[in-house]
Amino acid sequence: MLGGMVELAVSKHPLVAHKISLLRAVETEPAQFRRLVGQLAVLLGFEACRDLPLKSQPIRTPMTETQGVRLQGRLALVPILRAGLGMVHALHELLPHAEVWHLGMARNETSLEPVQYYPLPQGRQAERCLVLDPMLATGGSAIAAIHRIKERGVPTIKFVGLLGAPEGVEALQKAHPDVPVLLGALDERLNQKGYILPGLGDAGDRQFGTV
Repeated sequence: MLGGMVELAVSKHPLVAHKISLLRAVETEPAQFRRLVGQLAVLLGFEACRDLPLKSQPIRTPMTETQGVRLQGRLALVPILRAGLGMVHALHELLPHAEVWHLGMARNETSLEPVQYYPLPQGRQAERCLVLDPMLATGGSAIAAIHRIKERGVPTIKFVGLLGAPEGVEALQKAHPDVPVLLGALDERLNQKGYILPGLGDAGDRQFGTV
């Protein structure tokens, strides 16, 4: 927990720490970078889905009948474009029943404020949303994205990211104190340009080879 706000969970799993170290390395090429982002999304996704609701359902095994369970409720994955794309594909494999609501948010590099350029799909509703963005830097894009999701009346929202800065976590928790934050690592601080230190650079550029 940071600053007395709601839940902040930072993974302590050795696989997550190992893969984030590989992700940070400047020599990691885009193809490997994308694979690592997807692998980390799945590892963190397991934790984010720990409280998904289940309902009992009878099933037949090759041997007998028994009681099984099925996930229930409508779940949406909300990747913040474009960097969130690397997380959503892997998580969609894990959760094929989930809807995907793309949301385009770009940061104005002068004001550091978010600007929406691709809206959520119209007419869709869900009971839970996982907001996906590799980097929680200033928190502006995440705050704006969650605000738009709340306008849809979604009761349960979580933010899932690979790296976060204390400034971004604090801003997000202040704006949305009811939204749990799950990160692979919490870094030291932001620099004057709003980038995470030590960080890994621009996650979108490194995924798609546009550095």
